[in-house]
Amino acid sequence: MSLFHSKVYGIVQGVGFRPFVDRLAARFHILGSVCNKGPYVEIFAQGSEEAVHAFLAAIESEPPERATILKLDTERLDAPETYTGFAIIESAKERGDIFVSPDIATCDKCRAELFDPNDRRYLHPFINCTACGPRLTILDSMPYDRERTSMGEFPLCPACEKEYTSPATRRYDAQPVCCNDCGPEVYIIGNEDCRGAAAITRTRQTIAAGGIVAIKGIGGFHLCCDAQNDAAVNRLRTLKHRPVKPFAIMMRDMAAIRRECHLEDGQEEMLTGHQKPILLLKRRAGGQLSDSVAPGNPKVGVMLPYAPVQMLLFDYPDGITMPDALIMTSGNPAGAPICRDDAGAREALSGFTDLMLSHNRKIRIRADDTVMDWLDGKPYMIRRSRGFAPLPFMLKNDFHGQVLGIGGELKNTFCVGSNNLFYPSPYVGDMSDLRTMQALRETIGRLTELLEAQPAAVACDMHPRYNTTAIAQELGLPLFPVQHHYAHILSCMAENDCDEPVIGVSFDGTGYGIDSTIWGGEILRADYAGFTRLGHIAPFLQTGGDKAATEGWRVAIAMLYGLYNDKEKVTALANTLHLCAAKDLPAQFFMADNKVNAIRSTSAGRLFDAVSALLGIRTASTFEGEASMYLEFAAESYLTAQGLPPQAIELDKSAPDLRRLDLSNADKSNLAPSTADPSIILATDELFRHILAERLAGTDPQKLAFLFHAGLAACITAACDKAREHTGLTTCALSGGVFQNHLLVTLVSNALKAKGFRVLRHSLIPPNDGGICLGQAVAAMYHINH
Repeated sequence: MSLFHSKVYGIVQGVGFRPFVDRLAARFHILGSVCNKGPYVEIFAQGSEEAVHAFLAAIESEPPERATILKLDTERLDAPETYTGFAIIESAKERGDIFVSPDIATCDKCRAELFDPNDRRYLHPFINCTACGPRLTILDSMPYDRERTSMGEFPLCPACEKEYTSPATRRYDAQPVCCNDCGPEVYIIGNEDCRGAAAITRTRQTIAAGGIVAIKGIGGFHLCCDAQNDAAVNRLRTLKHRPVKPFAIMMRDMAAIRRECHLEDGQEEMLTGHQKPILLLKRRAGGQLSDSVAPGNPKVGVMLPYAPVQMLLFDYPDGITMPDALIMTSGNPAGAPICRDDAGAREALSGFTDLMLSHNRKIRIRADDTVMDWLDGKPYMIRRSRGFAPLPFMLKNDFHGQVLGIGGELKNTFCVGSNNLFYPSPYVGDMSDLRTMQALRETIGRLTELLEAQPAAVACDMHPRYNTTAIAQELGLPLFPVQHHYAHILSCMAENDCDEPVIGVSFDGTGYGIDSTIWGGEILRADYAGFTRLGHIAPFLQTGGDKAATEGWRVAIAMLYGLYNDKEKVTALANTLHLCAAKDLPAQFFMADNKVNAIRSTSAGRLFDAVSALLGIRTASTFEGEASMYLEFAAESYLTAQGLPPQAIELDKSAPDLRRLDLSNADKSNLAPSTADPSIILATDELFRHILAERLAGTDPQKLAFLFHAGLAACITAACDKAREHTGLTTCALSGGVFQNHLLVTLVSNALKAKGFRVLRHSLIPPNDGGICLGQAVAAMYHINH
């Protein structure tokens, strides 16, 4: 008999890994033990050498569905035979790398039991097993055991205790296990006597009658109504002051999704998998969804029920006929974090709702729904949260130490770096709200505690007035400011585990530049050690301060004034193009002439807003990125009408009107260039002038929307070509919120690849500001190691 000692690293907490090992031990006649150490699972395996090797091979080849094994270290021990059986022994905490499982959607077996009248968990709103259920959101500390979760408040009944301790059951060692007799309970806030079945029936009645309900789920509250009821959806829009921003939809099953949406290869597997994100799908014509769920948008964000209470909303034996599609949007006022408890829901959501359905299982960490797009057959993350966070990214670098990247001001997530593992947090929100700032403080405290992290430095944005910077300063750690667009490129490099220098194309709304101007359309030479600004789009004056981010007409006027420096001409153009009222123009001219509330900008996001206004698509936005989004929709509509898929477009053939323009190195703006200006200036001013001329000539705005995308892609490609001449680099990394635009990222990627570049793009980290925390953390980690 031989004795082996193994350590298994990865997502082996909260996924039924120890019961799995115990069952394999019985299969291979192995004696020994398995124990959760926190950073890893420890196994002592005693048996014949052949049996132990087969046992360990099975661990790697047959892990539980939700487990991820990153590493298995095994050594043979020179020790006498000591075991007479195999046992799961009490968890013993140790320091080291820690892997916390995200929350896992209800599995198919539990769903079947949920609706089986002969099962003792029939209609139980909190049914779960070893392979599914809440994880991160209920966790107090590691290792993952019941007493260290919010389920510790619910003592097991004898029947659940028997399942929990019996290796033969599906709930062996399942920490959130419970039933109707011993688990949490649902109730109506404000009428706590309405509990259990009565609460669910009343909720269903309210929704079916066209009402709006707040519903507490796994990671926070949702606002819910009938997605096929125009009046209900529009009422929610009015109450939430959300005129056009898309609502997420939860559909009963795949049949409902197929009726409403087109599916690409791989999308059904993502929708039905254990993470169940919101996935952006192309809408079918003639569907039953209200047009108001996503006005003027060819896509709709769809998810399947992932928690038992959501499944019960659709199907319950109470005789109520329910719609098969429900609005299921985050339960929060604009700018605030998602509500997670009754007090927060009463304060923030009572004005939006007719009813609030809650439960008495505490949420320790908020987890909004993950939002995912689909690009070239694989995920393209928009918001990384439930089901994914805090799964780490493992880099090949030999880093040592712990750091914190506190993230961006918008779409905030933060990242804990520990050695070569980087753990992005669930989505927190926008930092303009004091409640979101407090949520960030709380979540940093809880996640660093779970990961046993004591950061030696905190990385933040360079902007001196960001609230994230203020919170970083409160931590009392050495501060490591990281330029915003450099952090974007580092996040793309880290996701692709690339530590070699790259040409970074960082295009987004705005970020604070090292020259104290607004950046946002940048070409960088970047590696983990630092960056050089090689180029940028043609600069323009951005007037109007924060209003410029929501009122694209202001940027259009500023750019027109920059091109012509002629008030009468710009006034005439503004009138012809219906950009704004004549009374609004003197203030714009005054700001530009006197450099009051005006700053030099290279923001690609604001350029999109200006072109959107110029073409009469959107002169103002009610949510971030609205004008840019509808500009993209217009361009895609043109391509669809022409029968041209973006993947087939060759830039030099598809936009002949642009060939005569020098789109790579012509700064013809009348602004004095910065002393720090690099040599590559993308001629976006010339592109803007060309789009204007065509617009005045009566060219179709949808065609011009496409020509703008094609022209900008040509600018970027030419700039990268010149950057290659300067640097010799052949790898390009594309990042920043502008690259959420499928058409642009496809045109740029294909053009760069055609010129022999290797192209790095995002997939499971958002290209928007929700991803920069990873780049910040990598920069800080490199800094403390060099």
